[in-house]
Amino acid sequence: MVNTLSTPPFPATVCQLDSGLTVIHQPLAMPVVVVDVWVKAGAIVEPDEWSGMAHFLEHMIFKGTQQIPPGYFDYVVESRGSMSNAATSHDFAHYYLTTAAPDFAATLPYLAELLMNAAIPADEFDREREVVLEEIRQADDDPDWVGFQALMQTVYQHHPYRRPVLGTADQLRRYSPQEMQTFHRTHYYPSNMTVVVTGDVAQAAALEAIQQSFADPIALAPPVDMPDAIRLRRREAIAAPHRGGLPGDMAPTSAPVVSIAPEPPLTDIRRQVLALPRLEQARLLMAWVGPGTDNLVDAYGLDLLAALLSDGRSSRLVRDLREERQLVQDINCHLMLQKDSSVFMISAWLEAADLATVEAEIQRHLAQLVTEPPTLAELQRAQRLLCNQHIFSLETPSQLANLYGYYSTIAQPEAAIAYPTYIRAFEREDLQQLAQRYLTGDRYAVTVLKPA
Repeated sequence: MVNTLSTPPFPATVCQLDSGLTVIHQPLAMPVVVVDVWVKAGAIVEPDEWSGMAHFLEHMIFKGTQQIPPGYFDYVVESRGSMSNAATSHDFAHYYLTTAAPDFAATLPYLAELLMNAAIPADEFDREREVVLEEIRQADDDPDWVGFQALMQTVYQHHPYRRPVLGTADQLRRYSPQEMQTFHRTHYYPSNMTVVVTGDVAQAAALEAIQQSFADPIALAPPVDMPDAIRLRRREAIAAPHRGGLPGDMAPTSAPVVSIAPEPPLTDIRRQVLALPRLEQARLLMAWVGPGTDNLVDAYGLDLLAALLSDGRSSRLVRDLREERQLVQDINCHLMLQKDSSVFMISAWLEAADLATVEAEIQRHLAQLVTEPPTLAELQRAQRLLCNQHIFSLETPSQLANLYGYYSTIAQPEAAIAYPTYIRAFEREDLQQLAQRYLTGDRYAVTVLKPA
C-alpha cells in the first residue's frame, strides 16, 4: 500500500550538463548561496589496502593546485566572510561553501579548481598525514567510537562498511602522494559528482557559473590580493608542476578495482565483549541489518520503529528502562541509512551488572512488536515527531543543499521530500510486519564494552 503513494513534486530543478555533471538548483529568498558538491567517492570505493584514502584525500583537496597554492582558498573564503568545510562517509564525500549572494560567482571557481585539479604536493601530504593520524588517535581514545567500530566489524565481515572511514594509522603511514593522485583521478570527475546550489541566485546564472567553473581545463586569473607568503608558494608550485607526483606516463592511471559482494545475512547472534581502561560505565550496542536505499519505504518504517522505541521520555525503551526502572543512564535507537544496507542500532549506557537484564528486556520489547502492532497513539506520536524533524531540516539553504545532495548520491534527489508522505501512510500492521522481517531476536550483533 505504502509503495504506491503519490509524492509531492520536487521543488528544485535537476539537470545534467554535457560533461555528465549533475546540477540541482533551488532559488530561495535569502541573501546567501550554498554550494554543496557531492562525490561518489567515499570509503566504500577504496580497496582494502587503501583504507582511509577517501578521508585523507578530503583533507588534501584543500592543499591547492598548480593555480592555487596551499592556503589561498582559505584566504579567499575567509576574506569574503564565507565558510567552507567537507565530510567523508562510506558512501560519499562532499564539500560545501556558504557565501553572501554577491560572492557566489567569485568563489565557486576556486572550489571547483580544488576538486578537479588537486595537486597533492608531497610536503603538504606529509604534514597533513600527521593531522589525520591525530584524528585516529583521538577516535581510538573514544570508547563510543571504539564500540561502534567493533560492532560494524561484527555486522559486516566482508563488505567495506566494516572498515573505519578514517583508516588505520599503520595503513596511513604507507600511503604515497602518487597513490592518492591515482585515487583522485579515478573518482573525481564530473559524471561522478552532483553540485547542489540553493539560495539567492537564478538558475541561468547558477548553471553558467557551474559550467565555467567545472570546465576542463579551468582557467583562473592570477589573484591580485594574494599575501606575499602564499604568492611565493604559488610561484614554486607553478615552477614544479609534477611536485609530489610521477611525471608523464609514469603515473598509474587508475585505482585498484573494488568488487563489492553482498554481505551474507545474519543467521545467529554475533557477540563480542571488550574491556577498556578508564571506562566508567558499560556500553551495550545491538544491531540488526536493514534494507539499503533500493528499499527506502522499509527504511522509513524502521525509522518509525526507532522513534517509537526511544524518541522522548514516553517512548517504550526510555520509559521502561530509564524513567521507571532506572536500569540505564540513557538509551537510544536509530536507523543508520546506507546505500547497500542500513543498520538498526540500539545503544545503552549502564552499569555492567545490568547488561544481561537490559539486553533481555530489549529483546522482550522487540518481541512484543513482532507479535502485536503498536498502539494507534504510539504510531501517531512517532509520525508527528519524524515529520516535524523533517520540516525542521529544511529551514536553511545549507540544510536543503545537504538533503538534496545526500539523496542524489545514495538514491534519487526526489526522495528528499517524499519522506513525510511515506511516514504518514504507515499503518500499525505495517510496523508489525517490518519488525517481523528485520528485528528478530535471534539474528543480531551485539558489542559490550566493560570497564577493564
